[in-house]
Amino acid sequence: MSGHSHYATIKRQKEAKDSAKGRIFSRHAKAIALAIKVGGSADPELNSKLRFAIEQAKADNLPKANIERILQRSQEMGDLEEVVYEGYGPLGVGVVVDAVTNNRNRTSQEIKNIFERAGGRLAGPGSVSYNFELKGMFTVKKKDDVESQMLSLIDLGVEDVFEAEDGIEIYVAPEQFQETRNKLLEKGFEIISSELTKRPKNYLIVENENDAKRIMSFLDALEEHDDVQGVYSNFDFSPQN
Repeated sequence: MSGHSHYATIKRQKEAKDSAKGRIFSRHAKAIALAIKVGGSADPELNSKLRFAIEQAKADNLPKANIERILQRSQEMGDLEEVVYEGYGPLGVGVVVDAVTNNRNRTSQEIKNIFERAGGRLAGPGSVSYNFELKGMFTVKKKDDVESQMLSLIDLGVEDVFEAEDGIEIYVAPEQFQETRNKLLEKGFEIISSELTKRPKNYLIVENENDAKRIMSFLDALEEHDDVQGVYSNFDFSPQN
């Protein structure tokens, strides 16, 4: 898993940089507005989707004042809807893109253009997503005794545990997300990041660095689109020795 962990590290570093540019604020604003629409209430006590969206915003260190401002202005964001795109990028890498938009036609054309500029193409529903499973993912800070940490995490009942470059990655069933978060905090683990993700069942292993850069550039272009909420691929970089 070292290759996947390497790419996950790059992605987290990029997300940290994006945060300074206000990208994270925009992304959470749309997620919260959509949660209010789908859940039918602006009260997180009555709307579990909204409660989760707010928890995700807090996990990304969004200040409370910013979250309150998003809640107050959510109606100004227009009639938002969630759209999922599936397709293939450079070298046939499979990609699923989650987007939230108030103009489906515009967003669809722009996402299609990003795929085609990279030599890829959009595909039909289910053609790529069959290879992905919804999972809760946490990254916790490593301590001196990593092996002991990993055993403790296994004892919590998580599905998978991997040592990454910048922490320990944990995967759980989505319905166990909040329970696992509470357990991690109770046991004194420092959570670096947490999210619901779409995890590939099988990876496309890329060994050539130039090929890997092409794929990462393509994935970055998707991530940087204003309407995109999440980009998931089966790309795994494992450099040649």
